[in-house]
Amino acid sequence: MSRSAVLAVAIFLIAHLVLLVGVTTPEKFVFDEVHYVPAARQMLEPVLPKPALNPMHPPLAKELIAASIAVFGDNALGWRYPATLFGALAIVAIYLCGLALFAAQGPAIAAALIAFCNQMVFVQSRIAMLDVFALAFGLLATAAFMHGFRKQTPHLLFALAGGLFGLAAACKWSGLFPLAACIGIVAAVRLLQSWRVTFGDARPADWYRPDLWPDFRVQHFALCFVALPALTYLVTFVPLHGLSPTELIEAQRRIFVDNTTTAIAGHTYQSSWPSWPWLVRPVWFLFDKTAEDRIAAIVFLGNPLVLWPALVALVVVARDVIVARRWDAFLILAFYLGPYLAWALLPRTLGFIYYYLPAATAASLALVYVLRRGNLPRWALWAYVAVAAIGFAVMLPVSAAFVGTSMQNFNRLMIFQNWI
Repeated sequence: MSRSAVLAVAIFLIAHLVLLVGVTTPEKFVFDEVHYVPAARQMLEPVLPKPALNPMHPPLAKELIAASIAVFGDNALGWRYPATLFGALAIVAIYLCGLALFAAQGPAIAAALIAFCNQMVFVQSRIAMLDVFALAFGLLATAAFMHGFRKQTPHLLFALAGGLFGLAAACKWSGLFPLAACIGIVAAVRLLQSWRVTFGDARPADWYRPDLWPDFRVQHFALCFVALPALTYLVTFVPLHGLSPTELIEAQRRIFVDNTTTAIAGHTYQSSWPSWPWLVRPVWFLFDKTAEDRIAAIVFLGNPLVLWPALVALVVVARDVIVARRWDAFLILAFYLGPYLAWALLPRTLGFIYYYLPAATAASLALVYVLRRGNLPRWALWAYVAVAAIGFAVMLPVSAAFVGTSMQNFNRLMIFQNWI
């Protein structure tokens, strides 16, 4: 087994064990678990009752939660265990993305650590919601695409990416956003090649080359980025709907209608997409008073010591895409902007900051890119990882319910009034 594989397994095991600590607290539903756990329970019935619960999302994540309930029981561990599993896989996926971009173990590990310390992945990996499942499949697919991007024959890696993107979409339709980024990247390269574009000062690190993927043809594109995603997506519906075309089509129609026409006006924690990078409005998954001066709280906010510096890093990344045409900067920017700006194009008016999770996780790659750039000393990257870890530790009392905190510390952490 290669060193990279050993490290990937080690990262998975460590992240998984850390995410499991205290995951059963509280032993009641938290936030949207009230929607997804009953839907998963329903899937365990000998005959699926009608109407099906939570028809507005595809079934894969709920099927995974149902499988966990069957193994661990209908309790907090059974509900949340799959999220911890896929949260650890998401961290491994960032490590694999880092290997593709930076071709070195150190920066790839640093990217994984920063992503974990971001707080968003940690919180979302300890609740029975759908987002972390789509995140893990989407990031694994992105890693496969990144590893294939510079290869002359990327067919197998692109096919793997397509299949994984289908599974991401089978958890939540937002899993299609990074697939759309891939399609846009391949289409842009092929369009420039059809125009016979060349750079007068061509460089090895250019994101576009006239000779890129010489044998990757239209039929390969259709197989990798249309047929395989559609196949893996539709297979996840078979346990519920069988092979009935009518039921499969009706399920897609219902998902589309529910996600484009329904909204809860005036939700307490709603926020619009332009505000997400600035951490304007968090979502409180839990806020319970446990004693006279003690609370158990879970806030989905993000680590300000990661996500605010990431905005500066992304500006530098964008500059290098435009001026230096660097392929690594290009991919980082594409997989940040794709899953983020897609929300600006959707008719759905209701939004929450946890929709920013895929883009925020990809932002860890931008931070590593900038900290390795130029003449910065090597220790600068690891010093920043330590800063991110400090921010994570400070936020832990309001990130994990089993830790708990005092009202005094809570008020200290809530820097802005709109965080409450």
